[in-house]
Amino acid sequence: MSLLLALAALLADPAAAVAPPAPPPPRATIERCGYRVVQTYPHDPSSFTQGLFWVDGHLYEGTGQYGHSRIARLDLATGKALAETPLPADQFGEGITRWRDQIIGITWQNGIGHRWRLKDLKPVGDFTYSGEGWGVTTLGDTIVLSDGTPTLRFFDPATMTEKRRITVRFGGRPLAMLNELEAIDGQVWANVWMSDVIVRIDPDSGAIVSYIDLTGLRKDAGVSDSDSVLNGIAWDAKGKRLFVTGKYWPKLYQIALANCS
Repeated sequence: MSLLLALAALLADPAAAVAPPAPPPPRATIERCGYRVVQTYPHDPSSFTQGLFWVDGHLYEGTGQYGHSRIARLDLATGKALAETPLPADQFGEGITRWRDQIIGITWQNGIGHRWRLKDLKPVGDFTYSGEGWGVTTLGDTIVLSDGTPTLRFFDPATMTEKRRITVRFGGRPLAMLNELEAIDGQVWANVWMSDVIVRIDPDSGAIVSYIDLTGLRKDAGVSDSDSVLNGIAWDAKGKRLFVTGKYWPKLYQIALANCS
């Protein structure tokens, strides 16, 4: 199955991921980018990566799976945790993001979110929200949350009250399975679950303005399990470095975009 057909299979309905693919959407105005690997770093292969971000010289990672979910500050050179805090064993951790001096994290089906102090990963409070939690990022003065549907929801980070929502569209058609999120230069970047694609989303209209084809990274990482999919985007704004990884991957990659059409 071609990359575009695989992406089309996820349009509008998450169940379409296992259904025969739909015809590909129009692509005339949607830019496609490839990539080149700049540097490879170690990554803990036991980490079911759900959230990733970079701040002040370190990666921060949130992982999933019941009984194994945690947030951690990582050493880039070794991939090892310098500090970590587990989630309750009955919660399945999902995305994390930095807001001011806090880390905000969400859970899959619990409807419970957490706040931790950035400096020492100590809990400072919880909140609740409706629906599932998949990915989360900070865009300006809002928190953006994905839930597996084509919808992105925008929240006030102080109160976690919903402010607005958009429908993400690829070539005019809703795109589901949006997972880990990262805000980069005013756009929302999203992993598309079970694919080798990162999409770049206009946060005002929901339109996907371009996508990144990361075909080949999973093979290079040496993983084959069906759960070991691409997931995790971190942006070092000061160093202009882009990092990506996947669930249970033994490698984390610094990449640069290439061959954009």
